[in-house]
Amino acid sequence: MAGTFGIIGSGSWATALAKILTDKKHAINWWIRSEQNLQHIRQRHHNPSYLSSVEFDVSLLTLSTDVKEILRQSDVIVIAVPSAYIEECFVGLTPEDWKGKKILSAVKGILPQYNLLLNDYLGSIFKVSLDDYFAVLGPCHAEEVAEEKLSYLTFTGHDVTTASSIASHFVTDYINPIINYDIYGVQYAAVLKNIYALGAGIAHGLEYGDNFLSVYIANAADEMAGFLRTFGVERIVVGEHEGEEDPITHRKSPNYAASVYLGDLLVTCYSLYSRNRMFGNMIGKGYSVKAAVLEMNMVAEGYNAAKCIYNVNVSIKASIPIAETIYRILWENVKAAQGFKRIEAVLV
Repeated sequence: MAGTFGIIGSGSWATALAKILTDKKHAINWWIRSEQNLQHIRQRHHNPSYLSSVEFDVSLLTLSTDVKEILRQSDVIVIAVPSAYIEECFVGLTPEDWKGKKILSAVKGILPQYNLLLNDYLGSIFKVSLDDYFAVLGPCHAEEVAEEKLSYLTFTGHDVTTASSIASHFVTDYINPIINYDIYGVQYAAVLKNIYALGAGIAHGLEYGDNFLSVYIANAADEMAGFLRTFGVERIVVGEHEGEEDPITHRKSPNYAASVYLGDLLVTCYSLYSRNRMFGNMIGKGYSVKAAVLEMNMVAEGYNAAKCIYNVNVSIKASIPIAETIYRILWENVKAAQGFKRIEAVLV
C-alpha cells in the first residue's frame, strides 16, 4: 500500500515509530503538541523530551501543531497519543477529516471517558470503518527501538492484505513484523498487560521475590486469556495453530500470536523500561497515586486501564480477581500489602 504517513503524537512511542519510518526513508507528516519542541526538532534534529538520542533527517519531516493539517496531508494516520488525551487531541475534527484515511493505532489503552477502545470511539464519533482501522502492538519498548535492538511488532486488522502492506513499511534490520487479524483480542490484551505490569511493579515495591513474580505473571496470563475468551476472542491457547507452517520460512501460522499476548505481558512486567512497572513500584513503596503521577511525569496506561477494565467487565463478567484487586488498590484506597494478600490467595 502506497501513501504518505502522518504521525499524531510526540511521546516516546511516537518518536520511535517516526524513527522506524524515516530510517526507511519515508517522508512523514508529524504532529507535535508543543511549538517549542517542534522548533527544537526542526533546528536540532531530535526530540528534546523523548528518545533524545535519536537524530532525524529533517528533510523527511513535515512538522505541525495542527492535527487537521496532518490528516489533510496524510493517507495513513498513525495515532500514538496516550488514551486519556485522545478526545482532547481530536477537538475540532469532523468525520470528513477522516474520510478515505487508513488508521494505524499505536494506542495501548482504553479511552477512560467512554470505556471504549480507539476503534469503537473513532467509529462512533467520526464514522471510521473498522475495515480502515489497524493497530500496531508489541512486545516492543521505544527505548530499544532507539538503540536499534531487534524487536517484533504485531500489525493487526480485519483486512490482512492491507495490514501486511502497512507492516512492510516498518521492516528494518531491527524490526520484524508479525501479522494478526484479531483486532479486538490484541487491543484488549495490550490493555490488560499494562494492568498486570503495574501489579508486578507493586509486588516489586512490596519486596516480593522472583519466585512469587513468576507465579503472579503465569496467573495473570491465564486470567487475561479467560477475559479474552469470555469476550469472544479465539486462538489464545499456547501451542494451537490453524493451518500449516510456511514451507520456506518454517514459521507457524500466526493465528495464535504468542508474541503479542504472552510476549508483551512478559516484557511489560519485567522490563526496567516499563512505565507501568515503575508506577506500580512506587505504589508498592508507599507513594500515593497522585504522588506517583507527579513523580513520573509520564502516563502509565495501566492506571486508567484498571478502572476501564473493571467497568467493562461489569457486562462481560469474566473472572479477573488479580485485575480487580489492582483496580481497588489504585481507585478504592485498598492498601497495597492488603491487596496482595488477596492476590496471594487466588494464585494457583
